[in-house]
Amino acid sequence: MSVSIFLFLALLFVIALLIVRALGRSGPGPDAPPDTRRAPGPEQLLAERYARGEIDEEEYRRRLATLRGTPPGGPSP
Repeated sequence: MSVSIFLFLALLFVIALLIVRALGRSGPGPDAPPDTRRAPGPEQLLAERYARGEIDEEEYRRRLATLRGTPPGGPSP
């Protein structure tokens, strides 16, 4: 009888440990409310538009320079 109680308590401990690890590992997912997701920054959005082909390289560099506050074609920080 003491062995079965020990096994039962060990099982409860393992279940609790797995639940705690699963909750600690999970971050806000794609279905999370907007206030818990981190929005991409303006440079990230611009890079994504360039990668999708929505803007060309010249426009990308010009807008990136504007976001960074440097003149287009000037030194990058």
